[in-house]
Amino acid sequence: VQLVESGGGLVQAGGSLRLSCAASGLTFSRYAMGWFRQAPGKEREFVSAISSSGSRISYADSVKGRFTISRDITKNTVYLRMNNLKPEDTAVYSCAADRSNIISSSWYEYEYWGQGTLVTVSS
Repeated sequence: VQLVESGGGLVQAGGSLRLSCAASGLTFSRYAMGWFRQAPGKEREFVSAISSSGSRISYADSVKGRFTISRDITKNTVYLRMNNLKPEDTAVYSCAADRSNIISSSWYEYEYWGQGTLVTVSS
């Protein structure tokens, strides 16, 4: 199984980015997908998750209304659209896959992880 994130970079506060996570080696349509982030010196933090069918979605309060998660089963890819970025959004963002499909906010529920992509928001 491979999860490969892309789309990170440096952006000014108020800007936008779209992260992608391409999955291979698993039946993508059977897995819930989540995004987590980890800032330097901080614990890993839940950002958002989407069920296998896309019918259920969850967001952390800190990103609600600014971030949008989506998935394209034809491309085996999950996306995270991030708008109105803030300096406190700076972190390494990682995607993860969960066969249980419960869209958990707990990182230990996810079996597979990508390496992450760095998002830096300047003030």
